[in-house]
Amino acid sequence: MLCCKGPPPPRTEYDVVCIGLTGSGKTSLLSKLCSEATDNIVPTTGFSIKAVPFQNAILNVKELGGADTIKKYWSRYYQGSQGVVFVLDSASSDEDLEVARTELHSALQHPQLCTLPFLILANHQDKPAARSVQEIKKYFELEPLARGKSWILEGSSVDNMDAVKESFSQLIHLLEEKDQEAGRI
Repeated sequence: MLCCKGPPPPRTEYDVVCIGLTGSGKTSLLSKLCSEATDNIVPTTGFSIKAVPFQNAILNVKELGGADTIKKYWSRYYQGSQGVVFVLDSASSDEDLEVARTELHSALQHPQLCTLPFLILANHQDKPAARSVQEIKKYFELEPLARGKSWILEGSSVDNMDAVKESFSQLIHLLEEKDQEAGRI
């Protein structure tokens, strides 16, 4: 009997799409998760892909730029996604929050995304004007809209990456559950 330990099992990879308006902090959060510098971040034009390593999985995150010119093409990039990260600026103007709400609602109802787990990050919680997670939940009408879907709503800021990592771990847990369900069918 051999008792040598082989290489560690490969980590499961999940393809995740990350959306949100320009300035919501998508790039900063993802760069921090990858331990990259965040001092000269510019708005994402088009999209970028980052492989974000976690202890038990690797998330291949396709981040889509949030500018109006790009937003209308978001749905072209949804195919093949297994999960969704939606980042919103909880300290933004009411107008921008309204736009973010509309975008989140259409993502939650999109045929290619509606069955997927969602991680919704109420970002910039470190700013004085930030609305609480409860306020966001109520304003975005998440309870009635996302009933029956798997979703997580968490506050986030680049100052507290432990909390952000924990939120992503919860998303990975939902992705794993979905995987197991698919395996049972």
